[in-house]
Amino acid sequence: MTVSAIEYQLRSSEATWTYARWEQLPDDGNRYEVIDGVLYMTTAPSSHHQLINSRLVLHVGAPWESAGHGIFLYAPIGVIMPGCDPVQPDFLLLRSENLSLLAADGRLRGVPDLIAEVLSPSNPEHDLLTKRAAYARAGVPEYWVLDPEARRVLVLSQPEPASADFAAVQTFALDATLSSPTLPIQVSVAALFQLPPGVE
Repeated sequence: MTVSAIEYQLRSSEATWTYARWEQLPDDGNRYEVIDGVLYMTTAPSSHHQLINSRLVLHVGAPWESAGHGIFLYAPIGVIMPGCDPVQPDFLLLRSENLSLLAADGRLRGVPDLIAEVLSPSNPEHDLLTKRAAYARAGVPEYWVLDPEARRVLVLSQPEPASADFAAVQTFALDATLSSPTLPIQVSVAALFQLPPGVE
């Protein structure tokens, strides 16, 4: 996710952003997220970012749905869970038994079974630090961070809300097969970064 130079600094007594305030923000093509009362704005994703996200859809989401395990969703979608009011993950999976988390207002209210983010080279801290801690505190069972430059995937599981981190951390290189620690998923890492012919 490409994070603009604008990051609203509301980290102390000014950290007053809520879901209600978020709903009043303009639909201007930017992505707004509220994490622990702090508003973050990200600009529209690049085509390269979107292409990698489409590989998640093709190689993870579509097989997941075809096997009858549940559904996949991708940004923009508001996900409201503890400390996140809301966030807009690049990609997520829901098990069939958790489809009730989809609210009538179109939001997802609760913790997805997997969240994946595509790392932005301009601000990797947003996904590797801010969101990692937020997702651990919220109890997300599994969090993937796809790194397009290094062409590897960081897989975090076993969230520890008290320490705001994950107990289990695995890195899958380009030549590896990623085996999910919590879900019936196996996917080639190379497939997640393979771009169409003619695209650099």
